[in-house]
Amino acid sequence: MKAGTKWIVLGGGCFWCTQAVFDMLRGVIRTTPGYAGGHTKNPTYKEVCSGSTGHAEVLKIEYSTKAIKLEKLLEVFFSMHDPTSVNQQGADVGSQYRSIILYADEADREVIEEYMAGVAGNFKKPIVTEIKKLDAFYPSEDYHKDYYKRNPLQPYCMFVIRPKISKTKKKFPGELKP
Repeated sequence: MKAGTKWIVLGGGCFWCTQAVFDMLRGVIRTTPGYAGGHTKNPTYKEVCSGSTGHAEVLKIEYSTKAIKLEKLLEVFFSMHDPTSVNQQGADVGSQYRSIILYADEADREVIEEYMAGVAGNFKKPIVTEIKKLDAFYPSEDYHKDYYKRNPLQPYCMFVIRPKISKTKKKFPGELKP
């Protein structure tokens, strides 16, 4: 990791959605979909979808601390998914779709907890987002990487991902890459 860069791992439903949204943000250097938060080493997509691994679909986000702050990444994250929904985002159901934040260092944990406490009142139900230190991150299979960019006309992309992208563009116009 270069000086001036950090990473955070976020899970807010399908990683195709999460990657499509965060790839738009100024200051995001690289995104990698994958699996984390569970107990199985080197899980496959099929294993994660079975619910037996404990892993969630997540996105590892490498970002420039000079161009974007962790708080802004969290603001986008909490606006692009429902952090009050247990093991579900829309029609995607299962523990692999849970809301989860995996951090690298304790300073990030403090920022995350403070941010969540500050926005808890913005939701009608309690936030159920899991916060834990990252033990291991397993990159997804290649066919999941940049899925939206490669398949924009696929029905899931059109009806689930595109509205999240539109919402993000509308809410965060000053944070988007040129």
